[in-house]
Amino acid sequence: MGDWDAGPEDDEAGAVIKTVARQLKLWREAAGLTQAEFGAAIGYGEELVSSVERGRRIPRPEYLDQADEALGANGRIIAMKRDLAEVRYPKKVRGLKKLEEEAVELCNYNNSVIHGLLQTEEYVRASFATRRPPFREDELEQHVAARLARQEILGRAAAPLPVFSFVQCESTLRRPIGGRMVMRRQLERLLEVGQLRNVDLQVLPLACEDNAGLAGSFRLLRLRDGSAVGHNEIQLVSRVITDPREVQLLDIRYGIIRAQALTPRESTAFIEKMLGET
Repeated sequence: MGDWDAGPEDDEAGAVIKTVARQLKLWREAAGLTQAEFGAAIGYGEELVSSVERGRRIPRPEYLDQADEALGANGRIIAMKRDLAEVRYPKKVRGLKKLEEEAVELCNYNNSVIHGLLQTEEYVRASFATRRPPFREDELEQHVAARLARQEILGRAAAPLPVFSFVQCESTLRRPIGGRMVMRRQLERLLEVGQLRNVDLQVLPLACEDNAGLAGSFRLLRLRDGSAVGHNEIQLVSRVITDPREVQLLDIRYGIIRAQALTPRESTAFIEKMLGET
């Protein structure tokens, strides 16, 4: 099943998981099935059923599908998929995803890797695979799924349509994460996303003598209520910045970085040239 552990430090997720676990147990008991009998009916082991009902494991969608059919719940158990959809991902990812969904403009500068919203699945997997100490296989799959889920915002037909601005340092385009073919597909992905009407994609060349982004990657999000927040992620720390003075500093800095970078049209030509060299 490749199930995931329920993080004990995550109160929000814990409350949802416990509620779902309680409901699953009540449905099983009402059907007069032991955990072993229920596991056999849905194709999973007794130990896993026990872990799910104790809230120690998060049931995957297919587990809920099988449970709904075996218990004759007529869609009531399947409906719990929605409750589990978000809490399946790490807490910091859920918080960032919510911020991104509230934003009308997302400004992003990256000088270490391709921005997460722009990454191909192969690039995502390769970047997480380089982590040391390494993730367990189930942890790796969880992080990959969480990052790909965030990318749904790029295709969202919201009103107003969110505006995206990405500035990628040239170094991120030349760092061969995953190998040559993975990077080739990643460059193609950048060109695809850059064609979207609500996306501006720029490259800050290494040859540029001025670089206001040497302090590191960051993002700036302007929200629907007119406010703005920043976000910074470094070793072991993911921080949302709300202090108006700090947000203003990031705003000024991002404006300078955009001015130093190639224009979107020049950036497209730059990436196309790199693609030809790959």
